[in-house]
Amino acid sequence: MIRYKLTLEYDGRAFVGWQRQANGASVQAALEEAVFRFCGETVTAIAAGRTDAGVHALGQVAQIDLAGEIATDKLRDAINFHLKPLPVAVLRAELAPEGFHARFSASLRRYRYRILNRRAPWRVPQPLDAEAMHKAAQHLVGRHDFTSFRATLCQAPSPVKTLNRLSVERMDEEITILAEARSFLHHQVRNMVGSLKLVGEGRWSEAQLVRVLEACDRRAAGPTAPAFGLYLIEVRY
Repeated sequence: MIRYKLTLEYDGRAFVGWQRQANGASVQAALEEAVFRFCGETVTAIAAGRTDAGVHALGQVAQIDLAGEIATDKLRDAINFHLKPLPVAVLRAELAPEGFHARFSASLRRYRYRILNRRAPWRVPQPLDAEAMHKAAQHLVGRHDFTSFRATLCQAPSPVKTLNRLSVERMDEEITILAEARSFLHHQVRNMVGSLKLVGEGRWSEAQLVRVLEACDRRAAGPTAPAFGLYLIEVRY
């Protein structure tokens, strides 16, 4: 079998998430079915990040194994032909290096969260203090127990993660939050954003965010930010 590395982008609003599920269309199922229609092979696509329903990707990475070697440009174009009209596309197809695994070989995942600081699409009419959000966010950078920011149904064996970067910047009406780590807990980015929003509104102090982190209790943190603001933008190996 020959392993191929695929880089994908998709609009998450059309899917129940990356992973194949019985309750609706998934990115994984769309990709696997497009491959089958192209070459008749049944594959299991494995992704670097199993994005939730509504979460977008600009640089998702997935792997598929095929029996024969196919020119990578032909593979990309054929899969994209059979993905139409779904809002998902293969940007690049490459032969994977020896021992490559889309999920376990990843050394860094980068997410972007976009907040339009106006009444739509996420209703945040009150002005947010991006500088205060950024300053508070630096307390989350590093190796910590992120229990306060993990989903209650998170299946990760440990809540301890190392957050390489968490930055907040404003450009006119848009606030961008960038998060980088080797891996994240379920809902970790969205839960951190929900708490930082409270800092930006002036409802929480910087010290309060630190107390939330130290509490190791999901109930102490802010709400989970909506999925549609989150983008998986890059995976590094």
